[in-house]
Amino acid sequence: MQFRSLLAGAAALALFAMPAFAADYLGGAVKSTDIGGKMVLTDANGMALYTFDKDTNGDGKSVCNGECAVKWPPLMADAATAAEGDFTVTTRDDGATMWAHKGWPLYYWYEDMAAGDIKGDGVGGVWHLAVE
Repeated sequence: MQFRSLLAGAAALALFAMPAFAADYLGGAVKSTDIGGKMVLTDANGMALYTFDKDTNGDGKSVCNGECAVKWPPLMADAATAAEGDFTVTTRDDGATMWAHKGWPLYYWYEDMAAGDIKGDGVGGVWHLAVE
């Protein structure tokens, strides 16, 4: 009987250790994922997405270009894609299109190597995990 309780406890613990996906957006291209107890936006592969405080004009326009975009690659969007809910498509300075969430362009951090990495959170005091 004690062994059965131990197995049930281990199974419950394993469920809590796995990332929890709460919602899919943009046909599954973006997900709401529990990382460290916080519901954040990730891509379909679980890579964290970030926002940049300097993108402050509220129109979804990115000010992260050139070298900035090398370290903070944008979450690109197909030019033919349409806005969906809180997600909009914005045109970058180079003419490419990217996704924004609630008016904030979405980016990756070049040092995040695996799903669940959040090394970009807080960089320079102006980069933050994108929250749902």
